[in-house]
Amino acid sequence: MDTLGNAQRRLDVICLGRLGVDLYAQQVGARLEGASTFAKYLGGSSANIAFGCARLGLKTALVSRVGDDAMGRYLLETLTSEGVDTSHVPIDPERLTALVLLGIEDRDTFPHIFYRENCADMAIEERDVAEEFVASARALVITGTHFSTEHTHRISTLALDRARRNGVKTVLDVDYRPVLWGLTGPGGGAQRFVASDRVTAHLQEILPRFDLVVGTVDEFHIAGGNEDPISSLRRVRELTKAVLVVKLGPGGCAVIEGEVPARLEDSPVLPGFPVEVMNVLGAGDAFLAGLLKGWLSGQGFAEAGRAANACGAIVVSRHACSASMPSPAELEHFLSRPGLVRPDKDPTLRRLHRVTTRRRSWPELHVFAFDHRTQFYELARETGAPEARLKRLKCLLVEAVAEAERALSLSGRIGALIDDTYGEDALLLASGRGWWLGRPVEVPGSSPLEFEGGRSVGTRLFAWPREQVVKCLVRLHPDAPVEERLEDETQLLALHEAVQASGHELLLEVLPSRRLLVDDEVVVRALRRLYNLGLHPEWWKLAPLSREGWRRVDALLRERDPDCRGVVILGLKASVEQLAAAFRDAAGSQSCRGFVVGRTISHEPARAWLAGETDDAGLSRKVLANFAALVRAWRDARGARAEVA
Repeated sequence: MDTLGNAQRRLDVICLGRLGVDLYAQQVGARLEGASTFAKYLGGSSANIAFGCARLGLKTALVSRVGDDAMGRYLLETLTSEGVDTSHVPIDPERLTALVLLGIEDRDTFPHIFYRENCADMAIEERDVAEEFVASARALVITGTHFSTEHTHRISTLALDRARRNGVKTVLDVDYRPVLWGLTGPGGGAQRFVASDRVTAHLQEILPRFDLVVGTVDEFHIAGGNEDPISSLRRVRELTKAVLVVKLGPGGCAVIEGEVPARLEDSPVLPGFPVEVMNVLGAGDAFLAGLLKGWLSGQGFAEAGRAANACGAIVVSRHACSASMPSPAELEHFLSRPGLVRPDKDPTLRRLHRVTTRRRSWPELHVFAFDHRTQFYELARETGAPEARLKRLKCLLVEAVAEAERALSLSGRIGALIDDTYGEDALLLASGRGWWLGRPVEVPGSSPLEFEGGRSVGTRLFAWPREQVVKCLVRLHPDAPVEERLEDETQLLALHEAVQASGHELLLEVLPSRRLLVDDEVVVRALRRLYNLGLHPEWWKLAPLSREGWRRVDALLRERDPDCRGVVILGLKASVEQLAAAFRDAAGSQSCRGFVVGRTISHEPARAWLAGETDDAGLSRKVLANFAALVRAWRDARGARAEVA
């Protein structure tokens, strides 16, 4: 039986309240004064809760506002990509998006400064909480800040009245921030408690309207108007029949469904999960997301509270708020591992967070690779063209990709692989188009593997846009002498760790050295060796394989990395006809997602353009024709597979 509202309603939960950008200092252990770089995340308690609920699988919407600025657009894109309904998050043309600066000074000190003067999310209007919209949810969650001004109090109360009139369960996250009630100076964001009769009276006025009230011990102190926990809880109980959930940090949570006992420990206390703390900010939002998931799924508070405690423990061990929220797979793994005190160091949990929270899907890829540096340099020398012309050439090739996207209907399935030696301007031109965009990191032709810019590859990656996939070609051969393999493997491990930290996806192009025998078996063994080392690239780039070779690669990925995004075929200098045959051999593969081909498409047109034998338009026509021929060959191979199936 659905005791929490009609299960057929369009939404599970609507969250109303704060939405802004969190800028987190990346120097853990530094005062904010000493922080030098910041990471950007979605923030604001209500937005964090909505984000966490959506990640756990609840149908979630947010009521808030953003400014007409880049940060507002970032927040809307982030929420939408996670599946949060933003239809009631309008863009405010007169106000800026809210902003918070945050730091992690030590395990108990988390300075933060709110930049919320006349900010967009405090300007919600009556139309944002339209009755039909509110009635479409099973639960409405409001955080305390949105009762702190006369205007937001009126709109939030209106939303509450509409919820109760339509049988929507109502939830209060007390979320007490004294600075947002004007009780401290503007720089006092880190101060968590200031006694205030005004705030207490404000909260006590609205308490009767809620079915579930969640807060820390301090937050119940402000709600009850007494700094004795039991006295404050009893005062709250006089005002509301709501279930009271008291967050106890590492101690878990207490659930009070009826009378308040003489001691808090006499109520049902659901034990927490002791973990090593990195950042407590956002853990309460994760807690409530986990509680709502269990509660709205029909679980009792014992099970819902256990999940809530686990969500809070996972997030408290990580750097950010919203981005740290766990997926169902992470939550299941964590709950199956009692005593896991360093969730941030658990390799399985880290892997699950990486693969289960990504949202962009690439069912197939048609990628034009013009990241070659040595080959283009040699073309320039051969034709007598100035080396500087290569920069212009690569920009023209980006325009050719854009034309191919339009002419061949490849939106969401097209990409480019571009270097930053001759292609820096081309990379800038290609960014932000929604393409799959790769960028090489290795020194061309290096064996053993070397990285451009030296060994500190992670330092370089932090300057790369997150949308760019890190591509690395390695000539690892499983039968090479150990001393040869060791350098390649050490470099790859460093690169793998770097992309885990930077958040980029990784494509490994494995071309075993031809000094030794190379066949399909060698390629499969090379991949297996890299998996044995603990490497899990999102993509593999391989030379054409036989049908049996593809079957073996498919089996390996099923066994070792079912979350791998897939394999793409490289072209080397093969003709269109040769690649068409390779595509047919790969047609039965479940892991092959497409091709990343360069010289087959561009070598002759680029040579003619550099030699002055054709103009920009001629280059574009020939490149498009070659690209289209490959796309047709790929489609023909896939079509043949479908006919066989």
